[in-house]
Amino acid sequence: MKDEIKQRIQAVLRFLSGEKPESICASMGRSRSWLYKWISRYDEKNSSWCENRPTVLSHATNRTPLEIEEITKMIRLNLYNQDLFCGAQAILWELEDLGIKPLPSLRTINRILSRNELTHRRTGKYEPKGTPYPKLPAFLPNQTHQMDMVGPCYLTGPIRFYGLNTIDAATARCGLHSSPSKSGEDILDGTWAIWTRLGIPDNLQVDNALSFFGSPKYPRATSQFIRLCLHHGVELWFVPMSEPWRNGLIEQFNDHYQQKFLNKVIMTTAEELRVGTLAFEQRHNSKYRYSKLGGKTPLKALAATQAQLRFPNHEEVPRQRLEKPEVGRYHLVRLIRSDLKLNIFGEQFSVPPELKLEYVVATIDVKEQRLKLFLDKTQVDEFAYRMR
Repeated sequence: MKDEIKQRIQAVLRFLSGEKPESICASMGRSRSWLYKWISRYDEKNSSWCENRPTVLSHATNRTPLEIEEITKMIRLNLYNQDLFCGAQAILWELEDLGIKPLPSLRTINRILSRNELTHRRTGKYEPKGTPYPKLPAFLPNQTHQMDMVGPCYLTGPIRFYGLNTIDAATARCGLHSSPSKSGEDILDGTWAIWTRLGIPDNLQVDNALSFFGSPKYPRATSQFIRLCLHHGVELWFVPMSEPWRNGLIEQFNDHYQQKFLNKVIMTTAEELRVGTLAFEQRHNSKYRYSKLGGKTPLKALAATQAQLRFPNHEEVPRQRLEKPEVGRYHLVRLIRSDLKLNIFGEQFSVPPELKLEYVVATIDVKEQRLKLFLDKTQVDEFAYRMR
């Protein structure tokens, strides 16, 4: 028993000195629930805090056990101090991973946070600067998806991989795919696999990574990714360069993906990665609750809309090389700076002075072979754009 007490004291002191809970538990062979239990009991004014307490039956059968409440508080503080998601949903996932029983509801966790004044939100949220920005509609399922490539990431081994992550802006459903590279073929395979589960979107928003648009050496040569979208009636939107927050939903989800999946699930093989990725996708879509969805999970939000989704034909799995499309259009949102230049994947076009410091939409019309420039849905200029 003395060794047990010494271990409790040592664990708490290491935590108070700033050591991460994961490191403490790994070195001592203990669970995080054990660590949080003794952290919650620590009292510098009472030397008996580390000793066992007699079991006392509670008369309030509907009250959350004190120990679970203390663990909830410590988890919230630990997540907040690491600059991670620290809301009720994130805490519930932590409690679930720790094997805490009975597991409190989201409402109970919110009550615990509220009565302990642990509802403070971080500052620093992006505030618009006043220049109007063209936003895509996100009222119906698959009206707009946001996609991003994460990586390179590494498994224990090590095995290097890239994560292609997608989120539906209306329902917050996610689609994930892990691949060994970010080549054009892997992008096609990943996008196709995600569409078979989420459905095909009307609009797909991405950043300006080479994996998506191709090569700056040949800006008018449509990449295989652009061709895939055009062949399936998807309008592709490239956000302004150096403005990742314009793809804010998927950027925020990537943090969640890193925190709740890559940092917590031990995987050593490509097959474990594949299975784990699909399991995390299903867990998120079926269990994660969003306040913007009225407390519904993404799948519940989808069911409530009764929307009819469009899925790809399994007989049309894309193979390199896709034919050059004859119709369709894709868009680039760009901020026109003081040099009055429009940058289309490295190619420069001069624009009128009245567009200075305005966000414009440059639409490439494949059928007409024209580049059309729009400001607030009004066409303000047009260029010949012969595609390769």
